[in-house]
Amino acid sequence: MKTFSATPADIDKKWILIDAEGVVLGRLASIVAMRLRGKHKASFTPNMDMGDNVIVINADKIQMTGKKRDENFYWHTGHPGGIKSRTKQEILEGAHPERVVTQAVKRMLPGNRLARQQMTNLRVYAGAEHPHEAQAPEVLDVASMNKKNTRS
Repeated sequence: MKTFSATPADIDKKWILIDAEGVVLGRLASIVAMRLRGKHKASFTPNMDMGDNVIVINADKIQMTGKKRDENFYWHTGHPGGIKSRTKQEILEGAHPERVVTQAVKRMLPGNRLARQQMTNLRVYAGAEHPHEAQAPEVLDVASMNKKNTRS
């Protein structure tokens, strides 16, 4: 028996809507990363972009366990002495709270060209509104998958 390897004609992409309100960040990010890669499909092929298009809403209402809200995100400007940091709490209260979810998902994907292509299938919105109603996304209830996925 030969191993099945998917071709671009075999790929069937769906649209998935996930509500992040009250969901723990790391658990949400791992589920979204799995959906973006397509590992939930039986026809998963590692070198193809088989994942679904994922829409995450209410990213500003994400939960974190422990003292993770006080942890820093670091980046470098490229100039000497240009290391900068901001806590997750500051980012969530700022103008772009969806960046916390985007960065968590990005860091759960491999660091290659395919992962950068798969990240284009992720759309994260701070509020409950999104412009993708025409795609008729299926709702994936992450909060009810496991009792540890939510935090009150």
